[in-house]
Amino acid sequence: MGDVNTPLNRQAFVTFGDKSWGSVKLGKDLGIFAGDAILSDMTLLGVGLGGNRSGGATTLGGIGSGYIYPAWKGQISYTTPNMNGFQATIGITNPDQGQSGNNGYHQDRFGFEAKASYSWTGDVAGKVWVSGASYDRTGATGLTAEGVAGAGYVQDDFTTTAWDIGVNVTSGNLGLVAYYFDADGAGSLTNLLGDQGVFYSSSTQLKKRDSDGGYVQATYVIPTGTKLGVAYGVNNLDEASGETGGDLLESNERWTVGAYHPLTKHLNLVAEYNRAEAEAHNGNDADSDSISLGAILFF
Repeated sequence: MGDVNTPLNRQAFVTFGDKSWGSVKLGKDLGIFAGDAILSDMTLLGVGLGGNRSGGATTLGGIGSGYIYPAWKGQISYTTPNMNGFQATIGITNPDQGQSGNNGYHQDRFGFEAKASYSWTGDVAGKVWVSGASYDRTGATGLTAEGVAGAGYVQDDFTTTAWDIGVNVTSGNLGLVAYYFDADGAGSLTNLLGDQGVFYSSSTQLKKRDSDGGYVQATYVIPTGTKLGVAYGVNNLDEASGETGGDLLESNERWTVGAYHPLTKHLNLVAEYNRAEAEAHNGNDADSDSISLGAILFF
């Protein structure tokens, strides 16, 4: 994600290799964990969650309501050759993927991410994948329970872990996606791993929060070439042991109905309806409805 009106240089990498031994990537690219989740999301070319934001540098799609944002990370990764449909990737990521704003968490070593996938072709073609991530994190002194600057708290080191599984299947003009993730100390929202992932029950005792979620999606391409789709996604964030009654976000749900039409090779027209529902652990809730009409240009 980025600040309002701030250009984002998301990709800057080189790759080298061949079919016999695989390939190596050096530079900045989409994270390995949860990368397939965002690339399989139909709202990647649309709006999704956050459709009512005005002036933002980006929309959210299914981030925070179906999967955790994989982010664009400095990385060194190795991908195996394609072995009859099976392929695996393992990599280390930039050791300073700290949180923006008030959150004081930072990595104190390289992050580790990996993925294994199997793809097949035929009348019913598809791909199934599993991926995971692990980060050791540390924080500055003098922070409150939520990682905001204040006196009296010292953040302990902790390890963030996450894993996911997904499947993307196509048969003719029909496409289906199902995805699930589970995480410990990772939070469930839109920033890099670790945001809102921990709670301090005292000035010295850190407890990690569990999170999970996923999405299901169905699309169909009609004779005009227009892709019609419907999707449901949810992210859940549990309170830590001993944490009760706070305004921490408990769940974030999203329904999306969309139409995506390729007017030309480089220009797509988009129409979406999004219904979002959020609920906090203290019972507070909010919902929104948005309709989006627009175009996306590839160049």
